[in-house]
Amino acid sequence: MGTTIDVTIPVDSDAARALENPARRAAAGRYLSGLIKGGRARDLIEEAIAEAKREARAKGLTDSEIDAELRAWRSEQRT
Repeated sequence: MGTTIDVTIPVDSDAARALENPARRAAAGRYLSGLIKGGRARDLIEEAIAEAKREARAKGLTDSEIDAELRAWRSEQRT
């Protein structure tokens, strides 16, 4: 691995506690670097979105309702 750079990313409180351990933080950094360099991060995100849509459809939401919720969420994130 080349030069490493510290970055800040949002994680939930349980993950933050786990990442207080330097060895775990280093391992997580190597794993994340591999995901991003290998292009696998995009695959994982696509899989997660597809699973979320399947669950929403199973609960009776339509694709247009799901898309509207996503647009609203994105709008909230920008403000």
